[in-house]
Amino acid sequence: MSTRPSAALVVGCTALSMLAFAGNSLLCRLALRDTTIDAASFTTVRLLSGAITLWVLVQLRGGASRAPEATLTTEASSGNWRSALALFAYAIFFSYAYAQLSAATGALLLFGAVQVTMIGRGLWLGERPHLVQTAGYLIAVAGLIGMLLPGLSAPPLVGALLMIASGAAWGIYSIRAKGARDPVRANAGNFLRASVCCVPIYLAALPWASHDAAGMLYAVLSGAIASALGYAIWYVALRGLTVTTAGLVQLSVPVIAAAGGVVLLGEGVTWRLVVASVAVLGGVAVGMGYRRATR
Repeated sequence: MSTRPSAALVVGCTALSMLAFAGNSLLCRLALRDTTIDAASFTTVRLLSGAITLWVLVQLRGGASRAPEATLTTEASSGNWRSALALFAYAIFFSYAYAQLSAATGALLLFGAVQVTMIGRGLWLGERPHLVQTAGYLIAVAGLIGMLLPGLSAPPLVGALLMIASGAAWGIYSIRAKGARDPVRANAGNFLRASVCCVPIYLAALPWASHDAAGMLYAVLSGAIASALGYAIWYVALRGLTVTTAGLVQLSVPVIAAAGGVVLLGEGVTWRLVVASVAVLGGVAVGMGYRRATR
């Protein structure tokens, strides 16, 4: 696992993982817009299918030598409850937000909130960015605020706030995941624990719950393919990317989601979204690019 992957493998895994991450937005929006599945059910199926897929990946990678009856317990002990709660918060807010938001708007708000959370954590720990970095990050924050200002093209406020909360939770989860010796195993444990967290929400929503085959399929694809396999592929790519490059390539996710929303879901793109996207993605790119240039 310590050997550096080839350049071709890094490029391929990076492209596939970005498509997978954008695919989460498209699948969730498609399910909640065009099928009868509710947000709580979608989240539960997504997390559970992700947990099962990651557990299988761990087994295929070398877990078969352990006693079968101890395997699931061993994987469940990976990760921790705090990370699992952050993962659960991300997933449940994500689903309820996409009941109201377009794929492009949701992906941009999610990405912006993740970056603001991680940058804010660095400032809290005493990092002092250069003036250029500060300007870039302030532009990104201004782009997020601009998305929320009242107007005909403004997204629903509740949905937007839910997606920002989802991004903040994902930022916390990402911060807590740094330094994990075996991220796939840790994610398997966290997904399994987060699935348990879904139980009370699912039971509370049961009187209003609804399911159909298409919605369940989209939830499974989101959990097993776009989430579990997407993360596993991303960890391979990370072994060949610098931290700055890894951050910069993630700028493509909202763009891919926007393109997919237009082509696959028939969603429109407003000027507000275009301007906010330029501000958020451009501001983050300036900050990251300057940090790399000064190192």
